[in-house]
Amino acid sequence: MISRSVLILKWVFLLITILANGNPPEEPVKCSNNFTNCTITNSYGAFPDRSTCHAAEAAYPSSEEDIVSIVATATRDKRKMRVATRYSHSIPKLVCPDGEDGLIISTENLNRIVNIDTEKMLVTVESGVTLMQLIDEAAKGGLALPYTPYWLGLTIGGLLGTGAHGSTLWADGSAIHDHVVQMRIVTPGSQEVGYATVRTLEENGELDGEMMAAKVSLGVLGVISQVTLKLQPMFKRSVTLLTKNDSDLSDQVATFGRQHEFADMIWYPSQNRVVYRIDDRVSSTVFGNGLWDHPGFRATPSLALVTLRLTEELQEATGDITEKCIGGKLTTDTLINTAFGLTNNGLLFTGYPVIGYQNRLQASGGCLTGLVDAEITACPWDPRVNGLFLHQTTISVALSKAKDFIQDIQKLVTIAPQSLCGLDIYNGILMRYVTGSNAYIGKQEDSLDFDITYYRSKDPKTPRLFEDVLEEIEQMAVFKYGGLPHWGKNRNVAFEGAIKKYKNGGEFLKVKEKYDPLGLFSSEWTDQVLGLKGGLTTVKEGCALEGLCVCSEDIHCAPEKGYLCRPGKVFQDARVCTLV
Repeated sequence: MISRSVLILKWVFLLITILANGNPPEEPVKCSNNFTNCTITNSYGAFPDRSTCHAAEAAYPSSEEDIVSIVATATRDKRKMRVATRYSHSIPKLVCPDGEDGLIISTENLNRIVNIDTEKMLVTVESGVTLMQLIDEAAKGGLALPYTPYWLGLTIGGLLGTGAHGSTLWADGSAIHDHVVQMRIVTPGSQEVGYATVRTLEENGELDGEMMAAKVSLGVLGVISQVTLKLQPMFKRSVTLLTKNDSDLSDQVATFGRQHEFADMIWYPSQNRVVYRIDDRVSSTVFGNGLWDHPGFRATPSLALVTLRLTEELQEATGDITEKCIGGKLTTDTLINTAFGLTNNGLLFTGYPVIGYQNRLQASGGCLTGLVDAEITACPWDPRVNGLFLHQTTISVALSKAKDFIQDIQKLVTIAPQSLCGLDIYNGILMRYVTGSNAYIGKQEDSLDFDITYYRSKDPKTPRLFEDVLEEIEQMAVFKYGGLPHWGKNRNVAFEGAIKKYKNGGEFLKVKEKYDPLGLFSSEWTDQVLGLKGGLTTVKEGCALEGLCVCSEDIHCAPEKGYLCRPGKVFQDARVCTLV
């Protein structure tokens, strides 16, 4: 048994993260010499199938002219290409080119703010600009991007490739792509035009249909060179985080997002607790200079990360769910008592509401800044320090169906009260509001996004505690409630049949065929998720444990460890790996 004192000690480690400066994330593309013989991974160090992605070469354009030259040469040679970002934060194999002769085009050096028009409230940036850069530069001009994801390390091109979003049901919506008014994209071309074409797309323009395809593209259309976004005058927000019992959560979700502009919720089902974010605009004359520096995005001492991981691995190996629940409760109590990293003046939290400017409250990314410190500190998921190793299931369920989905999860908790304690260590279930979009493969209607992060074993054939419950939740979201996967997160199971859920999926594929008829920017993985090729799920021994398949036989689980394929407890059509 792990002593209570050890559990408390590891959370003391987390409390000192505010003192850490940060060891920036590792470069995801590694080449043996002269940008050849390369491998690429994501920021977590492992794709869902744990494969290693190879490419013959990597290119680092620093201008649109460079992109044109690179794409033209590769198109002439009929060479496969994929675009990579500075931090490669997507979990699926979005960045993997096919075969061994592929080309990775990194946007790391496409990092300029091209223009800020304060009068028209427009900003034009290159596609490798990070959300942190964009927010900071816009603020210097008295402008703000109203709705964004919460992690500052995403790039603008990556945001558009995956449809990343914040949380709101108001105005034009929470997705970054719904605030894009113009885009320039370099696509393969014919020999007559020099093997590359630069296309300029505008919202409500002559090529509006193509714009709706390019807004969320999975990177299969080409290389985005520049993006112009509509901004707003800088404003202030007032944030209060209210912790309540979750007994009426299923009733609240339909109305809460209409009541508060930046509303979201963090749900701890095993504790029957939910934290409501009451978050609205206030007059810029209201006093306050608050800051949000979320602990989950701060530089964390590597020793603390190793301790956390070793503790959880021991709990998993010994089946010690009681200590896991105690650790989860300590985590949530610490976060709640420290206001999830909110401070009233950038240093101290003195009470709610926390009032501050939009650029200081909309997102966090403390571990991105600071000097290289020999990995004394790191982002919590940095694979170099053997810290967190995780799965993410992130599904948007139509708002009209969210009540029933939440109630199904609560039924599971009633049957197995400790089954979701493991989520508390990863800060529960984050629920964000997402509006329907005109992007062809964007959200189809107003929805509630359920973001679930949880333990992943270093051994792909080792099940986690209550393996079946999270598998059942995943399958309920995808199959029972018709949820849409976040394109930049999720295990393979979540993408099964996804393209059929988009009413304009066929229109997207027509634009793809027009822009890249040879499929040079496509890969086996993108063809699978777009329904152009089979094999998205891989049926093999232990495949269900990693979300590579839905089990249909015991061998897809871990029968030697007592985990067999059985129906779900609430969703009877689910097939999950259950400890028998």
